[in-house]
Amino acid sequence: MNKSINEPELPAQLLNQMQEAAKHKFKNLRGWAKVSGVPQETLSRLKVKTSCDLRTLNALAQAAGYKIAVIPKTTDNGSHFPQELSRDMEMDLLELAASGNTEVDAWKHRGPSFFLGGLAVLLASGRGFDREKYMRLAEELHPGISNHEVFAKWLESSPIRAARFLPMARKRKGLQ
Repeated sequence: MNKSINEPELPAQLLNQMQEAAKHKFKNLRGWAKVSGVPQETLSRLKVKTSCDLRTLNALAQAAGYKIAVIPKTTDNGSHFPQELSRDMEMDLLELAASGNTEVDAWKHRGPSFFLGGLAVLLASGRGFDREKYMRLAEELHPGISNHEVFAKWLESSPIRAARFLPMARKRKGLQ
């Protein structure tokens, strides 16, 4: 079994995502390398290499406060979103949002996990919604959805329009 990730630019992209958190946590990259058990030279080389040992990447991720997850690739036909967002479905989602229920079982049967995870991130960003609970829910529904680049893709493709949905959810919840 090949234990390395061999995708052009992937190691550098992943490292760049984790680097900011690591800098804040360890003050410099030397500290990040030391805590993860990776030689500093290896960390420097990974920024330009096209492959990376999975153990190395995982050690760096854990030290920086990240976790590596395998998630399904978004398909071209948009199956990570409902086929259509009916008025009834929107009302159901608004009711769920207003209820404050962040139990994953209450959410996961209401649609595709990517779609619902993005909705949970959206609510986490809204005033009056418990950020920690909704972010935890989002990651349970679809690991990686809270990453700003992934969520940006969700916002771009989702049938839910944030500028419309959030005020409606706040109003249902009784928030002004």
